Amino acid sequence: MKFYNKWPFHIAVIVFSIVADQLTKLWALARFTNETGAPNHDVINILGEFLRFQLVFNKGAAFSSRPQDLMPFLSPTVFFILISLVAVVVMGWFYKNIDKRDWMSRLGVVMILGGAIGNFIDRMRLQMVVDFIDCDLPDFIMTRFPTFNVADSFVTVGVTIVILSPFILKEIHKQIKEEKEQAKS
Repeated sequence: MKFYNKWPFHIAVIVFSIVADQLTKLWALARFTNETGAPNHDVINILGEFLRFQLVFNKGAAFSSRPQDLMPFLSPTVFFILISLVAVVVMGWFYKNIDKRDWMSRLGVVMILGGAIGNFIDRMRLQMVVDFIDCDLPDFIMTRFPTFNVADSFVTVGVTIVILSPFILKEIHKQIKEEKEQAKS
């Protein structure tokens, strides 16, 4: 079994994603707030208007949706604690039940876990999530894509890996089988 399919590597991915997320958020808070802690509205253009850094405090759920619209009987703090705990339990169950040979899905799940924990830390510490990556994806639906952070990126990449891994692994196994058959002849 390869190193990337063993739990020490997976723990390292979770820790790396949390540390990368929290360090970049600390940088964003130091760079984009004034002495009172309020956003200073500075913008750093990385790739012109396409990619820029700009601080946004997200007090809502994904893409700034409001938890009180989803479950008005819960306070936002309780809502996010419950959602985070459910997500960790579900991802833990999913990880445990993935075929041990499906290393890509297992990697995707630990990336999702790391990102979820990174945003959970913000919610517990600040009662909001620090977002600062502002990207303008060309589309016909919205003016700009919602501002996000490194944790969101880990979650998005992790979900993408989990969705695509059955197709990619099927192709890899097919190629391996063909190579073995060619080697026999």
